[in-house]
Amino acid sequence: MSKKLEICSCTVIHQNILEKVKKDLPDDEKLFDLSEFFKVFSDSTRVKILSALLISEMCVCDLAALLQVTQSAISHQLRLLKAFRLVKSRKEGKVVYYSLNDDHVKSILELGLLHLSEKA
Repeated sequence: MSKKLEICSCTVIHQNILEKVKKDLPDDEKLFDLSEFFKVFSDSTRVKILSALLISEMCVCDLAALLQVTQSAISHQLRLLKAFRLVKSRKEGKVVYYSLNDDHVKSILELGLLHLSEKA
């Protein structure tokens, strides 16, 4: 992965490109929110939960058994995932089942896995 970074040796400012990018670049608040959103994926337990839910909806007990962590730890991560609208829940009797919130979440996970599987 450690390839030499190519650096531009010119000092010309491409004003037309700068203007286009400035016009189309999302505002700072939106970029901050996007940065926070992607931080959710920086924890391997959360990614494992999302990957499991990509396959099937599951309850906290099943996720805890699968990942070999406490139910409390799973619940904590699910709260965060739910706050970022990555997962949703439904109650059936006394059991709460979790699943991916929508196809966007599925696409994000699948695209990430595809990207990592491609050869450089």
